[in-house]
Amino acid sequence: MTVANAKSGSAMQQVLENLRDMPSGTGAKDIDLIFLRGIMESPIVRSLAKAHERLEEVALQAVRDDNVQLVTEILDALSNLTDKDAAAAELVKILQEPHFKCLIEAHDKVAAKCYETSQTAVNSNSMMTSSLMPADAVRMIGIQKKAGEPLGVTFRVVRGEMVIARILHGSSIDRQGMLHTGDIIREVNGREVGSDPHVLQELLRDCSGSITLKVLPSYKDTPAPPQVYVKSHFNYNPATDNLIPCKEAGLAFSRGDVLHVVNKEDPNWWQARKVVGGATGLIPSQVLEEKRKAFVRRDWDTSGTGMLCGTLTGKKKKKKMMYLTTKNAEFDRYELQTYEEVARMPPFQRKTLVLIGAQGVGRRSLKNRLIVVNPLRYGTTVPFTSRRPREEEKDGQNYCFVTREEMEKDIKESRYLEHGEYDGNLYGTKIDSIHEVVAAGRTCILDVNPQVGQRCTHSISGSAFPKSFGSDITFYSQALKVLKTAEFMPFVVFIAAPELDTLRAMHKAVVDAGLTTKLLTENDLKKTVDESARIRRAYSHYFDLTIVNDNLDKAFDKLQEAVEQLIIEPQWVPVSWVY
Repeated sequence: MTVANAKSGSAMQQVLENLRDMPSGTGAKDIDLIFLRGIMESPIVRSLAKAHERLEEVALQAVRDDNVQLVTEILDALSNLTDKDAAAAELVKILQEPHFKCLIEAHDKVAAKCYETSQTAVNSNSMMTSSLMPADAVRMIGIQKKAGEPLGVTFRVVRGEMVIARILHGSSIDRQGMLHTGDIIREVNGREVGSDPHVLQELLRDCSGSITLKVLPSYKDTPAPPQVYVKSHFNYNPATDNLIPCKEAGLAFSRGDVLHVVNKEDPNWWQARKVVGGATGLIPSQVLEEKRKAFVRRDWDTSGTGMLCGTLTGKKKKKKMMYLTTKNAEFDRYELQTYEEVARMPPFQRKTLVLIGAQGVGRRSLKNRLIVVNPLRYGTTVPFTSRRPREEEKDGQNYCFVTREEMEKDIKESRYLEHGEYDGNLYGTKIDSIHEVVAAGRTCILDVNPQVGQRCTHSISGSAFPKSFGSDITFYSQALKVLKTAEFMPFVVFIAAPELDTLRAMHKAVVDAGLTTKLLTENDLKKTVDESARIRRAYSHYFDLTIVNDNLDKAFDKLQEAVEQLIIEPQWVPVSWVY
């Protein structure tokens, strides 16, 4: 290793060690430190640091800064030899090339450290700008097209003219760079295009090889593609979409796919491509998809049904709503989820691991198993309660015991993530208890059972309350929103119930093995399956991973593998965590 490389490596390593050892009280955000550490560990940054060290070590100086004059003198000396010597003639030709002249001029400017633009160049640029083609000048443009290859362009009619409405990013037309949005197409291979976009599309589809277009340019500057990445929260198939202007140009995607949005000029149809690769296509914009979903009533919504904490007191009523941006609070209640903007982060350990699922799907078993297998990596909270401790109980083990007055005061000051009352006593999970686990360098595991359609003002999680709570254990959706922030950086895993037959067989095996004495009825098992389906429909936009627990050992292996990947591979996280 050279001295420069050693210095560079040592300096970079020192910075990385300082970042790892930086105390939490410095005021720097955790996500910023993770992002900075990822940049510093990047091979590109390390290479740049090495190059910087080399440049500082070797002082580069020009031999002379008047090479333009030198070239002129050489040309004068060779002027009488070009007819006699082929090598001299070739050298003269090279020295007179415009690109070579520009290279020599640039070298002299850098050598003389003179970077100001000369007045001659300014006048030349002004003349070039003033001599631009007039806006009404028709151009003949030649493009190349393979047989059967889509051009990736759509049209619309404006005042009887055929205008390019959009050009798909990465398409054949986009790569050739000859046409732009807003250009007017007059003729294709000498044939007038008419005023029907479908006829023009068919005409271009049948063409192959060289195509000549008569075009009236728009002369609009093409903006740079935006670096916007979104995670989809719904499935989309353009073949079944009656609103898309061109089904062939649509991009199909599935829930959870990360899409790179490259064009958002059209308020209804974005251009995007999948980050894993593939062509660019049209997808419905967020506004369009929200308008469509605003008319679809979710089966778990209980507004107007008279349901209070799970008790039906009246008939269901459908509520039809129009989308109004001024009423977006109403839509927040309806949890309309289409796209979520995300950012790519380097590998890092999440602060919390949230296991969400119905009662009896194995959340608590998976949580306890993770902690037993790796107690240095994972931990969990100790719930707080206002009840008196029993004789065998010690404060801080199974529960932290406080007075009711103290707990009510902390609840009013929003110091509890979730809370509830059982048998006259308060129970809850304190936010500070989560921070304490994270501050110890461990991922805090929370097991959650959200009750869909609740109007209860309190909420309680599966880990905070006695097992006798049964299916009354609830976790309000607002608490999930609180967790899904940069403060907690959760990795949310939905533990889904298997099919009813599988669940029945699993319960029988546990009972036969003597691992439990609690017998579940057929109605209990059906309730678990139905509740799991409702949770999936209501909260799927919070999930990072779904695991069907049809075998506890296999489910644990999948969960362990997923959380291990978080510290190995880059992650897509909500953009609000980063900016």
